[in-house]
Amino acid sequence: MIADFHFIRPWLLLLLLLPALILWLASRSGDVRSQWKSMIAPHLLDNLMVDGSAGSRIRPSWVLAGVLVAGIVGAAGPTWQREPPPFVEDTAPLVIAVDLSQTMDAIDVTPSRIERAKLKIKDLIDTRQGARTAIVAYAGTAHLVLPPTEDAALLESYSDALATRLMPRPGKDTAAALSLADKLLEKEKASGTILLLTDGVEDAASKAIESNSNGIIILGVGTSAGGPVKTHDGGFASDASGSRLFSKLDLAGLEETEKETGADVATVTDDDTDVRWIAERVRANFTQKQAKDGDRWRDLGWWLILPLSVAMAFSFRKGWVVRTSAVLLAVHMFSPDSARADGLMDMWLTQDQQGRIAFERGDFDAAAGHFADPMWRGVALYRAGKFQEAVDAFASVDTAESWYDQGNSLLHLGKFDEAVAAYGKALQKRKDWGDAIANLAVAQQLLEAQKEKHEEQPEQPSEAPDSIQFDDKGKQGKEGTINVAEQTSEMWMKNINVSPADLMARKFSIEAGRNSQ
Repeated sequence: MIADFHFIRPWLLLLLLLPALILWLASRSGDVRSQWKSMIAPHLLDNLMVDGSAGSRIRPSWVLAGVLVAGIVGAAGPTWQREPPPFVEDTAPLVIAVDLSQTMDAIDVTPSRIERAKLKIKDLIDTRQGARTAIVAYAGTAHLVLPPTEDAALLESYSDALATRLMPRPGKDTAAALSLADKLLEKEKASGTILLLTDGVEDAASKAIESNSNGIIILGVGTSAGGPVKTHDGGFASDASGSRLFSKLDLAGLEETEKETGADVATVTDDDTDVRWIAERVRANFTQKQAKDGDRWRDLGWWLILPLSVAMAFSFRKGWVVRTSAVLLAVHMFSPDSARADGLMDMWLTQDQQGRIAFERGDFDAAAGHFADPMWRGVALYRAGKFQEAVDAFASVDTAESWYDQGNSLLHLGKFDEAVAAYGKALQKRKDWGDAIANLAVAQQLLEAQKEKHEEQPEQPSEAPDSIQFDDKGKQGKEGTINVAEQTSEMWMKNINVSPADLMARKFSIEAGRNSQ
């Protein structure tokens, strides 16, 4: 922290010459003897001088110089903390890559390795409320389960449906999972972390882990003693020789991976120690990357308001200034606590500054009530989940950022046609804006799906509600117009009516077939 200390506006420190000049002039004016020595004889001047009691009072020049020093240093913007941009989530994004190879069905931990991994995912999601989390599944191939989302219910729903039987190809391709996770994190605006939930890392994956620019955490699931691997029909799997397949956690391999790559490695525990360890590592990695890559610094000069106020108090003279101040202080002392606090805040901070303090505390409703700036007020309302009010706030500003934020709010409201129009306005004002282009594509896709759903509503379903029908022959129907492999919107995933397990099994199979062509 000391190494990061600097001033945001260091050129203002040149004004420190002013209090030094004031002290020098005050010392010259206070030397009465030097002023009269050329006019009065020295022996007479000694008898005419009346010296005050030394040190009985604080010299006004000292108070004035101190006030100026505090004010100049505060205006220069002392800082040692980086600040994330105001419109970016300050929570660390995480991609959870879950190993769904056959050995994850081993029962050396109860009820099984994959079930224990799913429980850890649920606990981790509970500790990361409001943070963006994605899920990737891998075995012989790697597939996206959910893109980064803050929806804990959606994450839990799809993680609960994970099973080894969903994977189209056997094996373990950790490098492919890391590559897919990297692509997801590239689209995020903040530094991210990849968590591998696995019972072993193959030697070929060490290079991919070592060269990865994101933080890597590996949680080994299983025990060194190992256990038999169950099959989906309740029996036990066999190896090539016909013997019962017995899988052990590759502790030696994980330790070697930690030494070679620098990744953080731990093994699953019966309590939440491992979950808390993961959460701490994710936060630490995020903080480290922000400190390295961030370019915004928090202005901490306002802390000098308190010493500045104390110094100003010494400049008060006897008379009306003191009496008026006493009256104002009495009014504040006998006012209700909330009114007194608000009054004091209004004396020293603008409405936007008060709103920013509430915003950083996470009190977005209060922040929206304070902000005078419409963009800040809109962001606070958006964070508070008041999307229609956020649209109204953003609408008062005609900028690319305003239209982009209106589009995001309209997506949450399900007004996909208006969201498409808002993103289009943003791109008119700011060409080639990657985030706006990506969100426009999602909005158009959702709008198209919504229109198709409305067109199909008059038709009565002929199958049972839970049945699934795939058109593998023509592939020319409406299902064929949507590229399943490219669906990256959690809002689209929410509107799927089939079970998550069936959806993922079908999706993974299609993707594996395309990759093999």
